[in-house]
Amino acid sequence: MLKTVTTEKRLSLRLGLLVVLVAVATLAATSFVQLYFSREATRREAFLRAQGELDGACSDIMGIVNQAEAAVRNNLWIAQWCLDRTDSLYRVPQRVVLDNPVVVGSAIALVPNYKKSMPLHAPYAVRDLVNGNIRILSLATEEYDYPSQEWFEMASEDPDGYWSEPYFDIGGGEQYMTTFSLPVKDRDGKNAAVLTADISLDWLSAVVGSIKLYPHAMSTIMSREGNTLVMAGDPPSDTEKCQTYTVPVERTGWMLTLVVPEKDLYESISRTEFIVRLLQLLGFVMLAVILQFVFKNLSRLQKLREQKERMQSELRIGRDIQMSMVPKTIPPFSNAKALDFAASIVPAKDVGGDLYDYYVRDGKLYFCIGDVSGKGVPAALVMTVTRTLFRATSTHESSPARLVYLMNNYLSESNENEMFVTFFMGVLDLSSGRMRYCNAGHNPPLVLADTVSELPVEPNLSLGVIADFPYQEQEVFLRYNDALFLYTDGLSEAENAQSGQFGLQRIEEVLHTHRDSQKQLAAMQAAVDAFVGDAPQSDDLTMLLIHYLGQDPAAQQVRHLVLHNDIQQIHQLETFMEAIAEDMNLDPALALNLNLALEEAVTNVISYAYPKGTDGLVEIDAVLQGKSLEFIIADSGTPFDPTARPDADITLSVEERPIGGLGIYLVRQIMDEIHYSRVDGKNRLSLIKKL
Repeated sequence: MLKTVTTEKRLSLRLGLLVVLVAVATLAATSFVQLYFSREATRREAFLRAQGELDGACSDIMGIVNQAEAAVRNNLWIAQWCLDRTDSLYRVPQRVVLDNPVVVGSAIALVPNYKKSMPLHAPYAVRDLVNGNIRILSLATEEYDYPSQEWFEMASEDPDGYWSEPYFDIGGGEQYMTTFSLPVKDRDGKNAAVLTADISLDWLSAVVGSIKLYPHAMSTIMSREGNTLVMAGDPPSDTEKCQTYTVPVERTGWMLTLVVPEKDLYESISRTEFIVRLLQLLGFVMLAVILQFVFKNLSRLQKLREQKERMQSELRIGRDIQMSMVPKTIPPFSNAKALDFAASIVPAKDVGGDLYDYYVRDGKLYFCIGDVSGKGVPAALVMTVTRTLFRATSTHESSPARLVYLMNNYLSESNENEMFVTFFMGVLDLSSGRMRYCNAGHNPPLVLADTVSELPVEPNLSLGVIADFPYQEQEVFLRYNDALFLYTDGLSEAENAQSGQFGLQRIEEVLHTHRDSQKQLAAMQAAVDAFVGDAPQSDDLTMLLIHYLGQDPAAQQVRHLVLHNDIQQIHQLETFMEAIAEDMNLDPALALNLNLALEEAVTNVISYAYPKGTDGLVEIDAVLQGKSLEFIIADSGTPFDPTARPDADITLSVEERPIGGLGIYLVRQIMDEIHYSRVDGKNRLSLIKKL
C-alpha cells in the first residue's frame, strides 16, 4: 500500500513537471509567433508612414522649385527682347523678384564679350532681408567672377535649365541659396545670356524638421554632390541598427532621407516582449509553487493582491481628486484675447504638494503658484487647504499683500506638523498690463520680454512659519507680447542620474524658443525629460506661463509734447489738446474735460516732481489704443504717486476741508482709469479715457 502511494506521488510529480514543461513550450512558441508577425506588421506600417511623410515633404519642396522655374520661364521672352536694349536688362531680374515671393534674387548675366561695349554685364536684383525692398546690384566684378560660377557654366550646357549646388552667395544675395538658371538665346539661336532665380534654403529646415514620425529619427536632405543641406534630429551611433527611407527631389538632384533607429520602430514591441517574458517567468514560478503549496500560498497571494489594489485605487482616487481641483481652462470673459495661458503639474508621487490656481474677476487675472514642504499625502492635504484659502480670500480681497497676509495667519495658527508653503501670487489687470504681486519665499518668476530676466521680488517668509508677518506688495507693467513664467523648484532642481540639476540657465535657454504658452510648456517638459533621462522624478514639477496680449500692438501715438517744470508753460497744453481733438474729431465738450484733467495732472507733476529751483522735463504722450485714448505723463523727478492720495471730501465746507486732493478727485471724475508706476527711474502716470 505504501509503495502504491509513493508511486502515485511520483506519477503526480512527473505529471506536474510535464504540465510545466508543456506550458513553458506553449508560452515560448506563442510569444515567438506573436513577436515575428508584430515586427513584420510594424515594418510595413513604418515603410508606408515614412513614404507618406517623405512624399509630402518632397511635394512641399517641389512647390517652391516649380514656382522658381516658372518665374524664369515666364520672363524668358522679355529677357530675349531686352538683349538689344542693354539699358533695360536690369528690369528683367527686378520683375522676376518683384512678382514672385519665393524668389529672393535674380540675375541676367551676359555671355562674356557678347556685347563688345561691355565684355561683362550682369545686373542682379535681390530682396532686402530686413525691409523687403528690391535692390539692384552688379555681379560683373572681379571678386564675384560670374562666368566661373556653377550656375552660369552649367546653364550654358543645359537648355532645359539647371539647379545649382547649394552655396552661400558672397557678393550677391549674401545668404545660403540654390539657383535655377536658364540660357537666353538671341534671334540667331546663339546663347547670349543666362537668366536665374535664387531661392533661399532657410525654409528647408522647417520642411525637413516637420518630418516627426519617431522620437529619435533623423531626417536629412542632401545635394547631388552628397553635401548635407539640412539635418533634423540626432544622427544614430555606428552600432545602432536603423531603417533608411529615401525619396529623390525631381530635377534638383537632391535626395530626401529619413533614418529611423530600430529601437524606435520596435520600442513598443520590445516593451511588450519584456513584459511577456516577465509574465512567463512569473507564471512558471507560480506553477511550481502551486504544485507544492497550492492552498496556503494562493490564499496569501490573494490577500496581498487585494490590499495592494485597494491602496493603489485609493491613491489614484486621491490623485484624481487633487488634479480636479486645479483649473484646466480659463473661463470666458470680456477681454479673452488678452491672454495666452498654459499650466501643468506633474506630481513626483501619486499625490503631491505643488499647487497652482487662477481665475478672472472684474477684468483682472488672479493667479498663484505654490510648493508645500514635503511630499505625499500630508503635502497634498496642505496643498488642498492652501488652494481653498486662496479662492476664499481672493473673492473679497484684491491686494496681493493683504491676501497673502491673511492666508499666512490661518496656516500659521493650524500648523501642527510645522509644514510651510512657498507661495507667489499676482493680480494682472488685463486692460492695462499692470500687475501687482506678492512673493512668500518662492522662486522669482521669469519675465520674457526682449530678453529673459528674473522678476524683482521681495523674498518675504513662506506661508505657515510666523503669524502677522508684514508681507510687501510690488508692482510692474507687462507690455504687449510679454510673458511671465512661474515654476516650482521641481523644475530647476530636477536631477539626472549623475545628480546634476537642470538649473536656471537651461530654463532660460528653453524660454527663448517659443512665446506660445502651450508650445513653451511642452518644450520645457521635453527638455527636462531629456535631461533627467531614466532617473526617478525627485520632486513635484509645476509650471505656469502667462502670455500677455492685452494691449494693442498697433497702438498709435497721436501727439507728443515736452514741457519744462515751469508753470508758465502750462498754457501749451491747450494747443496740444486742440490739435488732438482736431485729429480725432472729438466732441468739443469731451476735449474741454480732457484738457482740464490733463492740466490738473501736469500741474501736480510740475509742482512736486523736481526740487524747487531745478530744471526738469515733463513728457506727455497721447496714444490711441483701439477705442481708448491714453495720456502718459512721465518725469525723472523724485518718486511720487498722486493716486495714493485720498480724494478730497467735498461734503465738508471750505474752512473744514484739508488742503489738497481736489485735483486728483477731478481727474478721477473725468478719466476712466488712472495708473501710476515707477519704471527705469521715471514716474509714469497713465490717464485713460474710453471713447
